[in-house]
Amino acid sequence: MQNSIIDKLEKAHLKKRPNFRVGDRVNVSVRLKEGEKERVQAFRGVVISKHPKSGKGSNATFTVRKISEGVGVERIFPVHSPFIEKIDIESSAEVRRSRLYYLRSLAGKKARLKEADRFSDMVTEETETTVAAAPATAAPAVPEKKEEKPKA
Repeated sequence: MQNSIIDKLEKAHLKKRPNFRVGDRVNVSVRLKEGEKERVQAFRGVVISKHPKSGKGSNATFTVRKISEGVGVERIFPVHSPFIEKIDIESSAEVRRSRLYYLRSLAGKKARLKEADRFSDMVTEETETTVAAAPATAAPAVPEKKEEKPKA
């Protein structure tokens, strides 16, 4: 009885978020309050961990790491926080670990992650659908070939 009530309350607070993974480069738009004013600030970096590993549940969190003026900055965000406006996935990387804490000790080119094929496929699918949705023009895009006469 008690658990069903708690489950209903937790489900009411869940937000619709994109399905991102560890290794993805994300742009998290966070709403900040400064005095009476409120503004949205972007935090762009690599997701280095999710807790729990599935990233599901009302207390799920994820850690984003970025390099700001040569200093590594990490921030932990609750997935379903009301202060998060949106989460945009910019790119995805092929990683074989569930926690990328080893990136803390790397710098420069060594800290790069290899872009995943699944992300490039998603980007090409988006461009194909936008091209298909565009109206056709009256003039052909490629000029027609003219027949060449053999020289005598």
